[in-house]
Amino acid sequence: MATLTRDEARRRAQLLDVQRYTIDLDLTRGEETFRSATTVRFTAREAGVTFAELVAVTAQRITLDDRELDPAALRDGRLPLDLTAGDHVLHVEADMAYSHTGEGMHRFTDPADGLTYLYSMCCMTEAPKVYAAFDQPDLKAVFEMTVTAPEEWTVVANGVTSRVPGEPGRWSSAPTPPISTYLLAVAAGPWHSVRTEHAGLPFGMHVRQSLAEHLDKDAGELWEITRSTFDRFHQIFDEPYPFDSYDQAFVPEFNAGAMENPGLVTLRDEFIHRSAVTDTERQHRGIVIAHEMAHMWFGDLVTLRWWDDIWLNESFAEYMGYQVLAEATEFRPWTEFAAHRKPWGYDADQRPSTHPVAPAPDGVPDTASAWLNFDGISYAKGASALRQLVVWLGEKNFLAGINEHFARHRFGNATLADFIDSLSHASGRDVHTWAESWLRTPGPDTITPTVREGEDEWELTLHHAGGRPHLLRVGAYDTATADPERAVARDQYDIELPGDRETVSVTRPGPRPALLVVNEGDLSYAKVRLDAGSWETARRIISTLPDPLTRAVVWNAARDMVRDGELPPLAYAEMARRHLPDEPDLAILDNVLGFVRSQIADQYLADPAREQTLATVRDLARELLDRPGAPARRLVAARYLIGAAAHPGDLRAWLDAGTLPGGPLLDPELRWKVLHRLAVLGDLTPEEIDAEGGADTSATGAEGAARCRAALPTADHKAAAWEALFQPDSELSNYLFIATAQGFWHPEQRELLVPYAERYFADVVPLAVRRGHSITVSASRYAFPRGLGDEATLRRGEAVLSDPAVTQALHRGLTDQLDDLRRALRVRGDLPG
Repeated sequence: MATLTRDEARRRAQLLDVQRYTIDLDLTRGEETFRSATTVRFTAREAGVTFAELVAVTAQRITLDDRELDPAALRDGRLPLDLTAGDHVLHVEADMAYSHTGEGMHRFTDPADGLTYLYSMCCMTEAPKVYAAFDQPDLKAVFEMTVTAPEEWTVVANGVTSRVPGEPGRWSSAPTPPISTYLLAVAAGPWHSVRTEHAGLPFGMHVRQSLAEHLDKDAGELWEITRSTFDRFHQIFDEPYPFDSYDQAFVPEFNAGAMENPGLVTLRDEFIHRSAVTDTERQHRGIVIAHEMAHMWFGDLVTLRWWDDIWLNESFAEYMGYQVLAEATEFRPWTEFAAHRKPWGYDADQRPSTHPVAPAPDGVPDTASAWLNFDGISYAKGASALRQLVVWLGEKNFLAGINEHFARHRFGNATLADFIDSLSHASGRDVHTWAESWLRTPGPDTITPTVREGEDEWELTLHHAGGRPHLLRVGAYDTATADPERAVARDQYDIELPGDRETVSVTRPGPRPALLVVNEGDLSYAKVRLDAGSWETARRIISTLPDPLTRAVVWNAARDMVRDGELPPLAYAEMARRHLPDEPDLAILDNVLGFVRSQIADQYLADPAREQTLATVRDLARELLDRPGAPARRLVAARYLIGAAAHPGDLRAWLDAGTLPGGPLLDPELRWKVLHRLAVLGDLTPEEIDAEGGADTSATGAEGAARCRAALPTADHKAAAWEALFQPDSELSNYLFIATAQGFWHPEQRELLVPYAERYFADVVPLAVRRGHSITVSASRYAFPRGLGDEATLRRGEAVLSDPAVTQALHRGLTDQLDDLRRALRVRGDLPG
């Protein structure tokens, strides 16, 4: 399919006014294809030539104003149209292919019971794989849909759906308000549904039958989060919820966390937990629910005009998801944001592929480049910028600007300039200047403190590298007289750091605090350092700092120091070993342990230091398990103990007992983790994998089996896994592709895997051309030879980047992976700084 350019979209929007789509889908035509019939009513403002998009197996019939068009005219996903000025009706009937990669119309047959489910994913360029469209966000229209499905199925869509009387298997969906083409949604199958009514609207949750008991178990919590966040949005937004229903379909093999289709949010069905989870994972599910609900206003009611403003959708929903969950429920999610999401943003912002939160219009010339910006910058950095904006404007002014924006552009499209105009008008502040420095410039600022001690006063100087203004809070702490290993809060200082100042100093009376934490409360976005005295104190007392957000800021500073080669990785691991047993916040515990296990052990260290770090992880996990603690805390410890296990005998003993000593029990997730680690260590047979797969016939079980088979350290099994990933006729679903790739690479199997590090760069290029965007992203993220990288791998990858056959998505993925590898080699001392 040809890539849509911004210029083409602009010209088409100038020519066309699209009023209505009437879509008829027949989902009863077999396992390979479905029939799609689309009627589009639109007006050409003047005579001109344009095109509609359709990606079909076969175009059966095309008419324009009842005039037959040759289906052969449809080429490369485009149907040329020569229009006169005035009203037109385009009708297209086509056979369309089902997808197994979460794009277009995804088809999934549950291995647990053989039942089949379908759902659409039209973002960002995938709508033409479902229906004929003028596929760009600023050509909004009313949508109505009818669907023919097997009689026992349920169909849900953007509007309220109902069975057509007298036509078994036939469903109709109520017309929507004007929405963008990428937001059309349908989900069909023998769903297990739980329904209620709230605020006078029908609400529903839907999941495949094999997960029914797990949805029923969690339904109370899910409804409470949904209702509470819905009500909170109605308290802060003047515009009522703009659609006629609110369904949440938890769908299989979904690529994103969720998708904000109006009235029918689709979410990955891993959020319906069949195994034990932590409170942080429950909280994350709540964040996603609130995030997608925020999109009903920002994204669906008011939609970006072009994809350079992705941040207008994602940064806003990211910020509101965390903020509204914090305000409306028992969860306190900002610590998870600081510990988990912001490092994602910081890492992305320091790579060669970094870009502004809001790129300039020519920075996103087409949809292929737009796909690349669904990243830590558009989500985490953008949300951080909005959080700082709220600090600067005040929440009242911020919400007044948001509500003015909704009123000005309801059911329309808007740009960054429109958004800033609304905020400036409502607040009376110069938001344009703020936005220029915060949203139009890439890279993080760095703030480094120094402290001068006097006889009866001390002076803090903040050294600012970067051009953004910051409103910061600095936390001052002493150590307890009776216990120098315990922090005692002294004071907080709010400091304004102008964008045009390289240093700002403040003087305070008395002795200097033992610890000064810049960006207390994590209210701004910047890399921060600690002065030398504060760092020495932090290494002793971090776990006793009273506020988890403060601890997260300090841990992030230490993480940055490791990545920048300023703190030895083993020192970070030792700090984690010392303090994590006393860390009460699960998000911090999990993310610090994860950094030690995945990045420090597998990327920043070679043996014997790597094995020393794995031993540290094991010792820490065992101490966490030996101490009394909540089940979620023990679950985190168990996962890391299994993932760092060195002796098959330990793993076998846990498997035989069905539990780790003192718990937790080995539920399906933990059993597959044990088996995977046994495979990595070379102590698992194919027959054992088959037996476990026979006992766990779920889709998750199929993924676990694929992961284990790929991890078996024999030449034959590695060859088979590689063929499954890269052979030309491979049709692995995205989830099975990811599972196989996750099982393939392990530092313990270096000698066996070295030849594949070279093969990767030869095989991934044609794979990206052949299998499209989602598999390309998975291939660069999961199939890249991480943990085996050396300078030769780096040079091979750099050479491949110049190959003109490399797609934009692959180029971006490889650029990021190679930058991570380059950083790891420098930390290891294998590459000059």
